[in-house]
Amino acid sequence: MKTSNIVFIAKSLDGFIAGPNGELDWLELVPNPEHHDMGYTALMERVDALVMGRTTFETVCAFDCDWPYSKPVFVLSTTLKEVGDEYKDKVELVNGDLKEVLEQIHRKGFKQLYIDGGTTIQSFLKEDLIDELILSTIPVLLGGGSPLFGELQGYMQFEHLKSEVFLNAITQDSYRRKRG
Repeated sequence: MKTSNIVFIAKSLDGFIAGPNGELDWLELVPNPEHHDMGYTALMERVDALVMGRTTFETVCAFDCDWPYSKPVFVLSTTLKEVGDEYKDKVELVNGDLKEVLEQIHRKGFKQLYIDGGTTIQSFLKEDLIDELILSTIPVLLGGGSPLFGELQGYMQFEHLKSEVFLNAITQDSYRRKRG
């Protein structure tokens, strides 16, 4: 089976995924009374596991809810040495060269991966390891914060697959990496 690394993330109009102090409240500025998931369930049906960075993991752990993932989660961190007992059967810590980390995850049978977290996404892009981008744009300017994209070695071209509008306000664009 072919492997695939997929980004599914929301960003502000000015390209930030968190506010200047890590705020995420802006993600809920558009009323969503029916709790439309904007493709999240479909994505989770496609993927085998998640790969996220330490900051994203810690952010999710701080949410006032049960662990939100039914799939295995691999947390990339060079500083985190263990996770709390409540996460031991849900999370595996990994670190090292991204290509080696991916080989290790693939050997465990996980081929379709959801890549999450700003620094993690940027690292995967620097190594040209992202195959698909699904970007939801919330109509707000944050003026600063954590950027989705960082510096790259050169151009990376993507093919536009589709655009959708949710809640009459949020645009979601899907892209596939053009290679060779």
